[in-house]
Amino acid sequence: MSGGKEIHASGEDYLEAILMLQKKNGMVRSVDLARHMGFSKPSISHAVGVLRDGGFLVMDKDGFLHLTERGREVAEKIYERHRFFTEQLIAAGVDEATAEQDACRIEHAISDTSFEKLKKKIGKAD
Repeated sequence: MSGGKEIHASGEDYLEAILMLQKKNGMVRSVDLARHMGFSKPSISHAVGVLRDGGFLVMDKDGFLHLTERGREVAEKIYERHRFFTEQLIAAGVDEATAEQDACRIEHAISDTSFEKLKKKIGKAD
């Protein structure tokens, strides 16, 4: 990622969760994020502060979270990887719960280059 602070895997997870909740519910508050992720409100508040300071999201006067362009790019990238790896693992015979957990780990660890090559390779195999 260019410029600004680098984002850690946990930050990517928060951005992905905000994106998923926005797709599902439209608007997202910190309390929705806490419920979805199973973390305490103080943990969520801290993470939201870090992501806001990093330029990944903003909070409006009513307490709703909005991804910035930069935050949305990261969230979409992680969400795409998550869906891809979950689908591939399930197709390979892994149960859904395990596939979700493993996809969550893989999505952060794989390089952009490897992911793109894997996507192309599997796309051709279909």
